[in-house]
Amino acid sequence: MRPIATIWEQVRSLLASRPTQLRQCVRVTASAVLTLLVGQWLNVPLVLWSVLTAIIVTQTSVGRSLKATLDYFIVSLTVLPARAQAFAIEAAATTLDLVAPALEELLAGFTATLAPETIRRIQERIGKAIAQLDAIHVEARRERMTQLGDAPDPGPLVRTLLRLRHDLVIVGRAAVEPLPQTLQGRLAPLLARLGAAAAAYLRASAAALTRRTLPPPLDAAEAAFAAYAAETADIRREGLMRALPGDALERLFTLGFALEELHQHLLDLERWVTEWAREPKLAQSQRMD
Repeated sequence: MRPIATIWEQVRSLLASRPTQLRQCVRVTASAVLTLLVGQWLNVPLVLWSVLTAIIVTQTSVGRSLKATLDYFIVSLTVLPARAQAFAIEAAATTLDLVAPALEELLAGFTATLAPETIRRIQERIGKAIAQLDAIHVEARRERMTQLGDAPDPGPLVRTLLRLRHDLVIVGRAAVEPLPQTLQGRLAPLLARLGAAAAAYLRASAAALTRRTLPPPLDAAEAAFAAYAAETADIRREGLMRALPGDALERLFTLGFALEELHQHLLDLERWVTEWAREPKLAQSQRMD
């Protein structure tokens, strides 16, 4: 029993010689435990951050606690929040600016020969931009979990851009050869119109994201999609598709599917750009006026 008694005496002596440190230890421990319990009771996301905050602000004096609280609050507002989100929006706008000319260039492959290396170069350029955007989005997602604000989630916007990239992949696979001459005279002007309208919308959406304003009207692109769909329906009714070779018919159907998907994804883009606009409801009412 003597070794135990000796150890206990040493512990008592150590605690008696450091009353300030002991009180601080009890305060910090109690603060951390209570914060953890309350955070779990309130279902606070990432309650660890609340516990760390409680430990930081629990200083040896009220003055130090207030200073630590103020310092932590200023770091949180000026350094951490919205930086990765801002980078994600900038990267999204940059990607849209790349997708716009790529779409026009790929659609031109249905009326003129487009070299395979050109298609590959286009896809690689867009792929690198999407990979960079995805990496920034991972950081933005982590950052957003530590914020108390109600900034929109960039995830849906990033996923929409990924789907737009998939549309380009499908279009590129079908653009390896031009359409048959029997269809080019009827579809080439419509594809050029559609590509120009969609590219203009993508560029304007990129600018709207950067400025945090409402997206541009989709009317011109909507009309171009409708015109192309109506013309292909007429070609089908006239029986011209039955005379096409199998590979040409497959490319035409693939193009039609890709354009339908592109149309839907532009509608999705309109929704997410609107969400990122500053005071979208007020801006929407002003635009309607």
